[in-house]
Amino acid sequence: MTSPRSRLAGLATGALLALSLFGTANAWAADVVPGEVVVTPEAGAPAGTATAAGTPSVAGSDAITVKTRPGESVGAAVERLRRTPGVKDAVPNYVAKVAADPAWLPNDPGRHTKVGAWQKVQWNFVGPWGVRAPEAWANLQAAGKPGGKGVIVAVLDTGVAYSDRFGYQRSPDFGPGTFVRGYDFVSKTDFPRDRNGHGTHVASTIAEATDNGIGLTGLAYGAKILPVRVLDDAGEGDANTIARGVRYAVDRGAKIINLSLEFAPDENGVALKAADIPQLISALDYAHRKDVLVVAASGNEGAGSIDYPAKASYVMAVGATTERGCLSAFSNVGKGLDMVAPGGGADSSHGRSKDNCRPDAKPGRDISQVTLVAQGAKSFGIPGGYEGTSMAAPHVSATAALILASGVLGAKPTARDVEVRLKTTARDLGTPGYDRTYGTGLVDAAAATAPVAVTPSTTDGAVSGD
Repeated sequence: MTSPRSRLAGLATGALLALSLFGTANAWAADVVPGEVVVTPEAGAPAGTATAAGTPSVAGSDAITVKTRPGESVGAAVERLRRTPGVKDAVPNYVAKVAADPAWLPNDPGRHTKVGAWQKVQWNFVGPWGVRAPEAWANLQAAGKPGGKGVIVAVLDTGVAYSDRFGYQRSPDFGPGTFVRGYDFVSKTDFPRDRNGHGTHVASTIAEATDNGIGLTGLAYGAKILPVRVLDDAGEGDANTIARGVRYAVDRGAKIINLSLEFAPDENGVALKAADIPQLISALDYAHRKDVLVVAASGNEGAGSIDYPAKASYVMAVGATTERGCLSAFSNVGKGLDMVAPGGGADSSHGRSKDNCRPDAKPGRDISQVTLVAQGAKSFGIPGGYEGTSMAAPHVSATAALILASGVLGAKPTARDVEVRLKTTARDLGTPGYDRTYGTGLVDAAAATAPVAVTPSTTDGAVSGD
C-alpha cells in the first residue's frame, strides 16, 4: 500500500493547570528566596505565635523570616501560615535585582546595515504580539545558559543548509557548532541538505546565530539542531519516511522534535485518520515513551479541525497568529489545538475577539528568516512569503528548548513538565481560558523562562487541549 504523503505546513501562499498559591498561572512575577516566608504577626500576639523557627524582627519592623518545613513548598507554607492563629499576613520573600535593562538587544542588522535593525523585521520576536524574545534571552543569560545552550532540537523537514559539502553551503547565519550529525531519509545519505528553503527557515527561527552582526536572530540561538530530511525538494514526504525520521531523532538524543508538516485532506475534503498512518503513530508513541516533546503544525486549510501529525496523542498542536495578535486566516483550529504562535498572514474572521482584528484589511507581515532565496538556489537572503503554521511551530519548539536549558523546572524536567509550562505561561487570547481557536494562548518565551519558586506539578489538575 502506498503510504500517505505529508506536505510542509509552511507557505500559506503555494482548564489551565494551576501553578500558584491561589490557582492562577504565573502569579509570582518576581523571584523569591527558596525555603523562606515573611510573616507579620498580629499586634499583641504572644512571642513565638507564628513559629519558633522565625528569626528576630528588626528595629521598626514586626516581620519575621520563617523557614519552610522539610519538603514543603513556599506556596504551601504561605497557605499554612496564613491560617495560623496570631498571624496577620504571610508572603514569599521576594528578591530584588539591580535596575538594569532586562532586555538584551543583539546587533544583527536584519535587511538593513544598521546595528540592531533586526527588530524592524522580526515582529514575531519583539512586536506587541510577539513572543518577547529579548526578555527570554535575558532570563537565559542570567541562568548561564544563553540561548538554550546544550539542548538538541530535531528539525524533520526538507533538510537544512547546515554544511559546506558537495557544492552546497551552510547558511551564513548559522554557526559551525550549531548542528549535530543528521540523516537524509529521502536520499538515504548522511547529508540532509536543503534545496527547498523551508527546513532552513524553520531551523533558523529556532537556532539562527544571534548577535553576530549578520542577518536576523534565532529564538534559541544556543541550542543544537539535528537536521533530519524527511521531505523532498517539493516539500512532500510519506508517512513511512517521517516515522523513520522520528525514531532516528529520538535515538540521536533530541529532546524536542519539530514537525512543520501536515497530512492535508484529499481533493474531496476527506481528512486522514490515525488508522491510515499506523507506522507514524507508533513512532510518535515511541517518542512519548522516551520522554521527547513533539511539536507540530496544526495545518493551513483554515479548517475547523487540525491535521495529523499534530492531531496525534502526545503531540503539541500549534496554530498561527498574525502581526495583530489574531488567528491567521489559514490556521486550522479545533479539538486538540494546544496553543498558537506567530505565523503571519491575514486575520481570520473565525474566533475574532479584538477590535484590532481586521479580516478585510491588508495582511500583516510574514515570518522572516535567513534561508535560500529560492528553491534549488545556493544563495541566501531574507525572502518574503513565508507564512503558515510551519512558521508558528518552531517558536514553540525554541521556547521549549529555552525552558529546558534555563533550569526553571529543575535539572531533569519531563516532556510533560515542559508542555505544562508552555501552556500555563501562554498569553491568553480570545475567550478567557482554553478555547479551540487559540488553545491556551500565544506562546510567551519570557514568561516561560522566568524564574519561579515552585516547580509545576503535572498531577494537580488538567491542561486542556490534549
